[in-house]
Amino acid sequence: MNPHFEPASGLLSQLPLLQIGLAGAVAHVRLNRAAKRNAISDELIVQLQTAFVNLPTDIRAVVLSGDGDHFCAGLDLSELVERDVAEGVLHSRMWHAAFEAIQFGRVPVIAVLQGAVVGGGLELASACHIRVAEASAYFGLPEGQRGLFVGGGGSARIPRLMGVARMTDMMLTGRLYSAEEGERAGLAQYLVADGAGLAKAIELANRLAGNAPLSNFAVMHALPRISDQSQSEGLFTESLMSAVAESTTDAKDRMRAFLEKRTGKVTRG
Repeated sequence: MNPHFEPASGLLSQLPLLQIGLAGAVAHVRLNRAAKRNAISDELIVQLQTAFVNLPTDIRAVVLSGDGDHFCAGLDLSELVERDVAEGVLHSRMWHAAFEAIQFGRVPVIAVLQGAVVGGGLELASACHIRVAEASAYFGLPEGQRGLFVGGGGSARIPRLMGVARMTDMMLTGRLYSAEEGERAGLAQYLVADGAGLAKAIELANRLAGNAPLSNFAVMHALPRISDQSQSEGLFTESLMSAVAESTTDAKDRMRAFLEKRTGKVTRG
């Protein structure tokens, strides 16, 4: 855990497969299965959902990372059991519920990606709002070679990042993307040197935590839904969300500060 973060207490301290720390308005959630390359077990899925549903009310942004050399190597195949169709659907829906608690939760989530970002690990990363890839990161979807199909929301999220054709190629051929290739394809928004990902993510998280909470919520919840709507429906939804966001006391105070020149203009710095 980053030394600037204090260990969480209460329920969040009772999740052994996660290390959770708090620093001001930012929480750091770290997958704690380094010996398994942070592979996702059923218990880890349950603990992830528990953590994101029960974030303290004063948390405004989350950094999600993996302990050790890898972010997440995907489904823990040692736990793979034979399931009938109904059991398989329910298992997939369990993953969906956990990852929706991340994507459509209360606060934005920034993932730090290093080493393996593979299978379910890439599905987990795609549920986050911003992804910072270190140079060691590599991306893969090996389900096609294992007789499987993505079940953690990857078919809905990953094409929105990189396109259907690229995802099809990865699943059919087993192609791996390097960190640089992944950043160019849209799997990550930031590319940094090895070891620099956490600091960059914390910097971004602190910046996001300073935004108006409803503005962050609108970007997280309205923007992906608008992209699924027709243009006319999307524009109407945009109008509604814009009116709601600008009506808050926080938004009015921020606009007043800008007009009174108490905050700076947007510059390239």
